Amino acid sequence: MTTALRLEKITADNFDAAIGLRVRPHQEHLVAPVVKSLAEAYVNPGAAWPRIVVDGDRLVGFLMAFFDIDFSGDGKGTDIRSGLWRLNIAAGEQGRGYGRFAVESVAAEIRRRGGTRLTTTWHPGEDGSEGFYLGLGIRPTGEMSGGQKVGELELD
Repeated sequence: MTTALRLEKITADNFDAAIGLRVRPHQEHLVAPVVKSLAEAYVNPGAAWPRIVVDGDRLVGFLMAFFDIDFSGDGKGTDIRSGLWRLNIAAGEQGRGYGRFAVESVAAEIRRRGGTRLTTTWHPGEDGSEGFYLGLGIRPTGEMSGGQKVGELELD
């Protein structure tokens, strides 16, 4: 991994590369393709924060975060959350620290916006990303969301 790691907005110039990003074949059922995430970002303006992960001049991943969303269901704002909505690291780029960089970047953005907690979800099971998230200090809350485990990381 180089020091040229950065997040970039999705633009007309990088759109085709972004939607062409693929995870490993055995992971495709675990995460939505980038094009679906971008469609969700489009229909949820202001709720989604899509970014590509770039190393030098190579696109190595995609993330989509969310900020200050009310999960209480009562409209009273009693459970405001921010976190990682999607994370796709390119098949040939996994295991090089790009996922960690992506999660740390979202955590930094949450802190910058005044948040103190990162929330994310993952599919349970052997082929899921639970070990990755637990290794970053994210802990299961005991909740499930759409068949996925919910985890949180308290931010300092």
